[in-house]
Amino acid sequence: MIRIYIVDDQAIVRDGLQYILNHQPDMQTVGVAGSVHEALQHGPSVRMDVALIDIRLPDGSGLDIVRASHQWSPAPKALLLTTFDVEDYVLEALRVGARGYVLKDLPTEELLATIRAVNRGEALYRTTAAGWALAHVFTPPATAGDESALLQPLTDREAEVLRRMANGERNSDIAAALFVSEGTVKTHVHNILQKLGVQDRTEAVVWAFRHGFVR
Repeated sequence: MIRIYIVDDQAIVRDGLQYILNHQPDMQTVGVAGSVHEALQHGPSVRMDVALIDIRLPDGSGLDIVRASHQWSPAPKALLLTTFDVEDYVLEALRVGARGYVLKDLPTEELLATIRAVNRGEALYRTTAAGWALAHVFTPPATAGDESALLQPLTDREAEVLRRMANGERNSDIAAALFVSEGTVKTHVHNILQKLGVQDRTEAVVWAFRHGFVR
């Protein structure tokens, strides 16, 4: 079971998330908090795998909880769930070591998939601002389009998928734009990860910016 701790100041959000998560065969909520203070006070004593944290709370930022959670034992994987697709927030989330950053309007099935992925150790930043934020964190070299680090060359379609990933598009968005199925997009993403020699989508996007593949 994936043990999930929820931090959100809105009771209706906490209750809704608990209802959804507790009805999954592989998930259970192990606690909730409505503020930074409450999370910092009770969180260290709760055994959790994933901490689902709102970024804006009445007494501070969910980012403060992420920072503190690295000292908890065991340290949970932090997934930020917010209504704010803001580049500065994404940058800070990257800096403090959050494993994911998603918006509250994410479809339920995608949120569940993201929680499972984060629990496996993947890093998922699934917002439009994430691509731009990564561009500021990682400075590409002078020569754009440098593919010297590729294990194998990308096909034209894989290159297009990688560019769209770097712009924060989800598989469903990419599929709609390219007039293909989501399954086809997932295959392209898998091939891209293999060819770049990276573990997940976030590392692929980092590679794209670092090597000037996208701007």
